[in-house]
Amino acid sequence: MHRVTLAAQDDFEGWREAARALVMHGVPPESVVWQVAGEGGDLFSAVAAMPLPPVGGDGGFNVPRGFIDIARTAIAHRDPERFALLHALLGRIRDWPGALADRADPLVRRVETMARQVRRDMHKMHAFLRFREIAEPDGAVRFVAWFEPDHHIARMNAGFFVRRFATMRWSILTPEVTLHWDGASLCEGPAAQRADAPAGDPVEQVWRTYYASIFNPARLKIGAMLKEMPKKYWKNMPETALVPELIAGAQAREAGMIRTAAKPQQGHDRKAALAALAEEARGCTRCDLHRHATQTVFGEGPANARLMIVGEQPGDQEDLAGRPFVGPAGQLFDRAMADAGLDRGSVYVTNAVKHFKFVPRGKRRLHQSPNGGEIKACRWWYEQERLVLRPRLTLAMGATAARQMFGKIVTISAARGRAHRLEDGGEGWVTVHPSFLLRVQDEADRREEYARFVEDLVQVKERLTALD
Repeated sequence: MHRVTLAAQDDFEGWREAARALVMHGVPPESVVWQVAGEGGDLFSAVAAMPLPPVGGDGGFNVPRGFIDIARTAIAHRDPERFALLHALLGRIRDWPGALADRADPLVRRVETMARQVRRDMHKMHAFLRFREIAEPDGAVRFVAWFEPDHHIARMNAGFFVRRFATMRWSILTPEVTLHWDGASLCEGPAAQRADAPAGDPVEQVWRTYYASIFNPARLKIGAMLKEMPKKYWKNMPETALVPELIAGAQAREAGMIRTAAKPQQGHDRKAALAALAEEARGCTRCDLHRHATQTVFGEGPANARLMIVGEQPGDQEDLAGRPFVGPAGQLFDRAMADAGLDRGSVYVTNAVKHFKFVPRGKRRLHQSPNGGEIKACRWWYEQERLVLRPRLTLAMGATAARQMFGKIVTISAARGRAHRLEDGGEGWVTVHPSFLLRVQDEADRREEYARFVEDLVQVKERLTALD
């Protein structure tokens, strides 16, 4: 009987090296006991350990890349038989490289099921982990989160949180291991308990207001909600502390919505949700643009606006004022809106990116276009604005705004002048950004481009009327 001791529950490299040697020497899975260092107590005391056979020569054989991927994932499952099952599957693949394609094979199906369950658990961690802000002794801010995974996924998920929250100092505490990021390097610590994590912070009240505001009782499907967000995660999420109360009152609220066709409360809820979003966005650190910008420039306009107009990013004047479209391009935009017969006061205006990106030139700050990563980092805010507003029509001004609206790069010339169906069911239109008009040097060309811009706005106005 051979005994193999792995460094950790998710020690894929240790398992691969040992399993490779065992398969090379024909050692069957039933002749191997797998254990993890520091675990098991006296469970294996009666097992006489035989040394692992060395691999001679080049000691190798090739396996499909798909097996490496599935084994690397399945190794994190909590099933204690996973090491032996993967050992058996590795031996089968050595003899028949196409074994993994046999979906009818019970062993293949079981390993694939384990990998799928691990991936789902990783997704749950991405979606339901919540950081709380605490002050450290040196005055710095650290964000701490508690999470209880179903499988051994904490280390596997570390890279996701490093990439997503690269500029934050954070710690993730789990019953198995703790992960700590200081902005430059990641380190591990011992297991933690729920009591080691902070209970909450003031920012959570903002999110409670937001989620209470956008909760729609008419769309409540408790079974589907519990499938996607099991109750075990509720206690660690500020917004879900409201769920039992919201569910309890859902039928009454839905009846009230049916009785009141105008739904006056809905407008109040949208206004509160937008205010909560704007408040939270003030502290946004999703990309590095916040480091040099004066402030976040969030959208503004009525919460019941049927038209949402999206610009590219704040300019110098917007960055200082904290409001969108107040600089030279904004003044031209206001003039064109008036010429088209559109009331800016009835429109919700925002930007695809909420911080000003610039390069200093003496006392001036010259505009720089945001890159793909910065646009993607701000997409979350854009999507939340749309979720609250539910606009009938959205007008994207400029390539950056169009990219945010469609979620991909598009050219203005190809998309301009016609309606586009958006993923959330709304309708999208595309035109140039007013700053483009300011850059046109020839006076005649500038007048022509301005007239075309106004015509785009008129077309949007007429289409909005037709949608009513």
